Amino acid sequence: MTAILSTDSAASSARQLIPGALSARRLMGGLSRRDVAALAAMSAREVFLYEEGLRAAGPAGVERLARAVGCRPDELIDIEPGRETLADLRFAVGLRLADAAALAGSSPAGRELRVSAEMLSALENGESLHEPGWDTPVVAGRLVTVLARIYAVPVRMVLDAWMRTRPQEPAPLVETPDSGGPSRAAVAAWASLNERQRVYLGEIMRDDRMTATEMWMRRLQRLPVPRSAEWRRLPLAFKGAPAQTGYTRLQERLRRRGVHDPGTGPTVHALARRGLVVVTEDVVDDPVAGEVVRVLVEITRRGRAAARAGLHEPVEVDHEPHLLSEWLWSVLVRVAAAEPDGLPEDRLAGRALFFLGVGYRSAAGGPPSRGLIESVAVLAAGGTHVEEFRWRLTDLGRQHLAAFVDLYRRRYPRVDCTGIEGIF
Repeated sequence: MTAILSTDSAASSARQLIPGALSARRLMGGLSRRDVAALAAMSAREVFLYEEGLRAAGPAGVERLARAVGCRPDELIDIEPGRETLADLRFAVGLRLADAAALAGSSPAGRELRVSAEMLSALENGESLHEPGWDTPVVAGRLVTVLARIYAVPVRMVLDAWMRTRPQEPAPLVETPDSGGPSRAAVAAWASLNERQRVYLGEIMRDDRMTATEMWMRRLQRLPVPRSAEWRRLPLAFKGAPAQTGYTRLQERLRRRGVHDPGTGPTVHALARRGLVVVTEDVVDDPVAGEVVRVLVEITRRGRAAARAGLHEPVEVDHEPHLLSEWLWSVLVRVAAAEPDGLPEDRLAGRALFFLGVGYRSAAGGPPSRGLIESVAVLAAGGTHVEEFRWRLTDLGRQHLAAFVDLYRRRYPRVDCTGIEGIF
């Protein structure tokens, strides 16, 4: 059996390359091993050893090889999406411990936290940190934010990797930046509106958010997405008989609030005069009514600030990036409620598994899933064959539930959490 060589003294500081990944990238680029060796500042024999799986690469070596063949470092190393550790995130961007520590230490928070290569090594190996106060969730949360910046990944990826790497510790507390509250101008703008105008402005902001979410989902599915200047102009009404043209989605929202069509024009134009919305018109071809003038409305930055101030909403809709959306939280609860047997595989359809399931990515080349659930084989009696697959919580999924269930209950009170008590 051929021994696998390592360029580093510690086995944990090197990673095996995905079998065939380096040679495939090299051939796609029309490069010889000598070409790659010259570009990566190493010998052709070293390239051969990496390609044949006879040598594990350190982060600097992975980065040089990736640059030579024109890909990202994480495309060459074998890291399963949804199981990343802190060391994996560093490897994925080709940083040595010293390099990562230097980048972290260049930020104000990193300098204050006195980040060092020794500290990062201890973190990655699950060892105790001897610096006073480093065992507190608040300090850990600050470092999570610093690492997310230097590894160029979402905060939630570092938080999840931290919890996988250090499962016996409390989850880091990722603090939400303080926006300082609404401005006086925003509060005054809201106070100047009558009740009808407030309903309109609030519903326009909510419809804008809903449309933004739809555009985000289209991007994930690689569908065409119009420019924001186009989709932010929301259809408000048609200048025609409702019996022929019907109602827009925004009109339906307003009608459910008890605000009807006769006041559409004066109310919206009153908001426009205050600079809270912009009203435009275009012409669309209706299959029944023919060409119809359509009224479009777009909420301005000032209008959004006024609506947030009046409705007491945070500056960001999803201001806690480590938490799941209401939809994904409801899916996680379904899987948790099915423990210990697990949820039958056909009961979890749609795109949820691309955001929660081990081994998935939300889009080609996009961030990996959270890795909170996994598909587990259920053997038939006697273990002769696989009878079915079921979705189960991963260890991180249980940790996530235990750490954040109270936050989720307050944030999404409509999600029924019956049946998940006692599983974490």
